[in-house]
Amino acid sequence: RMASALGVPRSVREVASVTYRRCLDEDLIRGRSIEGVATSVLYAACRQEGIPRSLEEISDVSRVERKEIGRTYRYVSQELGLEMEPVDPKQYVPRFCSELELSEEVKAKAEEIITETAEQGLLSGKSPTGYAAAAIYAASLLCNEKKTQREVAEVAQVTEVTIRNRYQEQIEAMGLAA
Repeated sequence: RMASALGVPRSVREVASVTYRRCLDEDLIRGRSIEGVATSVLYAACRQEGIPRSLEEISDVSRVERKEIGRTYRYVSQELGLEMEPVDPKQYVPRFCSELELSEEVKAKAEEIITETAEQGLLSGKSPTGYAAAAIYAASLLCNEKKTQREVAEVAQVTEVTIRNRYQEQIEAMGLAA
């Protein structure tokens, strides 16, 4: 049900099922809600298959709080030794740009901003969705396809303050500060 609501491919569903069975076999569900474990293995499967969805998006299609999903996800991935790469903010750019009806030019510029600023170490410890959103906002201004911070924030499910803060850091790092 959740996988359908998120619009993720069948492979994600299968990876989640296998992980869930491993949780059952290793008795990791005891003391946790079934829905909580199911939701967190779906989140893990999305990340493993390179189709990241934010905890907010996962929480929206689930009956579980974001905080519990994160906590259960960390527990399960640690216990099962799931190797997780940090999510690359560039993975969010195509989807967010498409929802905002922005051009390929904006998409390419946002990816360039992410690449350039991440190389300078700006990404460390930052939310990949917020980082991608700020880069898209900056790129939309640079390409004269202006979107408001609110429009971008709604699509990325982050706050306007997050976009403002990341945006400031990114344009300063790129030497574009006005």
